[in-house]
Amino acid sequence: MMAHSLKDKVVLITGPARGIGAATARALASRGARLSLVGMEPELLAALAAELGPRHAWFTCDVTDQRALDDAVARTVATFGGIDVVVANAGISTHGTMLVADVEALVRVIDVNVSGVIRTVKATLPHLVARQGYVLVVSSAAAFSAMPGLSAYAASKAGVEQLANVLRLEMAAHGVDVGSAHMSWIDTDLVRDVQADLSAFNRTIAKLPGPYKRITTLDACAEAFVGAIESRARQLFVPKSLGRFSAIRQLLGSAFAQQFTRGAMAPMIEQTERDVRELGRGFGKTSVGMGQSFSER
Repeated sequence: MMAHSLKDKVVLITGPARGIGAATARALASRGARLSLVGMEPELLAALAAELGPRHAWFTCDVTDQRALDDAVARTVATFGGIDVVVANAGISTHGTMLVADVEALVRVIDVNVSGVIRTVKATLPHLVARQGYVLVVSSAAAFSAMPGLSAYAASKAGVEQLANVLRLEMAAHGVDVGSAHMSWIDTDLVRDVQADLSAFNRTIAKLPGPYKRITTLDACAEAFVGAIESRARQLFVPKSLGRFSAIRQLLGSAFAQQFTRGAMAPMIEQTERDVRELGRGFGKTSVGMGQSFSER
């Protein structure tokens, strides 16, 4: 695919305070893009914007708050004159199975990961149409790979993958391209929280096939994101070998595959449920906006 220069292009990223969002912001800035950093942690956003330089701006916003999101988009346009690219990256997850996970935390995952993406896209779409821009919806390998402990997260990422598929059809006549990003484990705070909180995690992923047993660096993931934005890619897989598993997703959901998964992960499920009960919370320490832990109620 032809690469499009990002020099002086305006890119709005949600969830850029940490992890993939922050690493992608740095990689985009190195290509000359101008960034609107939209997220919930003002101190981290301010520090990142200061690091990147005066060509960039940050705005505090919870993507589930439409008024705050509309304001952040309006201020982005006022600052930069328009928007060329949107990276709908803000996302959270929970610990534990449906049995032990906190219901409010589960619902919050859907609110942020699905409703937040819908709100972000809806708020920015007129500006993307004006510039025939590109939107990258951040999904996950969880969209097509069922793993115990990720019920709400997997549901949310499957949902936004289909949102991207439909949006791509709707926006073709307007010159707006739409991509979806699918990652396996990335070395983010979210994954580190799981490693710290759930004792069976590392033992479990070592038993998984191919790309599911790898933890990819943030820099490698960010470079893949930038490549997708430059080429206005339809889909992105990190690592690339994950694409083969997406192609056989019907097999991954078959009775045979799920029987294998149940057998391989039964000890992990039991240990994870014990860990979550002992932790007294169903989410990682670095999760933002997840409410109270069990022990605080």
